[in-house]
Amino acid sequence: MAHAKRPIRGATVNTDSRRFNLPQTEADGDWLDARGDVDGAPARLRTTVTVEHPRTIISRNTSPDIGFDRSINPYRGCEHGCIYCFARPTHAFHDLSPGLDFESRLFAKPEAADLLRAELRKPGYTVAPIALGTNTDPYQPIESDWRITRSIIEVLHATDHPLTITTKSDRVVRDIDLLADMAAKGLAGVAMSITSLDPKIASTIEPRAPHPERRLKAVRALADAGVPVYVSIAPIIPAITDHELEHLVARAAGAGARACFFIPVRLPHEVAPLFREWLDTHFPDRAGKVMATIASLRGGKDNDPEFFTRMRGSGPWADLLRTRFRIATRKHGLVHRPPPLRTDLFRPPAGAQGELF
Repeated sequence: MAHAKRPIRGATVNTDSRRFNLPQTEADGDWLDARGDVDGAPARLRTTVTVEHPRTIISRNTSPDIGFDRSINPYRGCEHGCIYCFARPTHAFHDLSPGLDFESRLFAKPEAADLLRAELRKPGYTVAPIALGTNTDPYQPIESDWRITRSIIEVLHATDHPLTITTKSDRVVRDIDLLADMAAKGLAGVAMSITSLDPKIASTIEPRAPHPERRLKAVRALADAGVPVYVSIAPIIPAITDHELEHLVARAAGAGARACFFIPVRLPHEVAPLFREWLDTHFPDRAGKVMATIASLRGGKDNDPEFFTRMRGSGPWADLLRTRFRIATRKHGLVHRPPPLRTDLFRPPAGAQGELF
């Protein structure tokens, strides 16, 4: 069923979600939309930010198809509003909808840097790259004011701890002073997510993310500063963005990216019905074709949660994507894998007593 297009939001509705009945957290401030209402359009949503007080800040995973075992998410929810975001279902943990709530009712962790210092100084801590941006974007709009991501990078910079960042925002360039210094020591790498070069398509699937050209300029700025930068073409959406694959690889190479990678669209849990609603609203002429192709990629279903195949897809359509990608990356010299980051330079943060002197 098609719903009204809501200005600069991704989801068209707030769908029902799983309920976990968790206690409420402390609300603190809000961030208002900068643009005025449009006559005849649905009312704009106010973006609220709630302060969260976690006990720890490093999340661990043991997934065999993910190249890191620890990550930090400065924020829950993401105002970029990407309709395909696989992290949307996590909002159900707050008894909120993965739909409009996910992109308008955000959670911030301002104590993240202090928590990180405490975890890094624990006896027995073993070093491995910490990934930022694996769930929600660390450089979404509210980072301009909250600067939590910056504070985390400052801790990792001071301790020579390796770091990777995934983002679809050129705000990452703001922290190029820290990232360039870390990269010179082999401690940092950045993946810039660019899904489409078509501004109209990009603004529909990622309504509050920066323009694709701004992201390419950020790739160039990072590369010029010596920061290893990669382009993530993720996700590829059949019949909407897949035709851009070769062009995206070419532009990434031209901007100085060292490599590219791609992931076919994933639709776990509540993301699938949200994505269908979005298709019916924005692309009713091809909604059936899109979902049929996704089913061919995902073993006849909307989503395949199995390790390895969830990131690659399966079947003839997935094979064709991989062939096209391999030809394009070889043509533009993007064939080498990112080098491993160094782990031997780490120096634990000083304890509270040491920080007095």
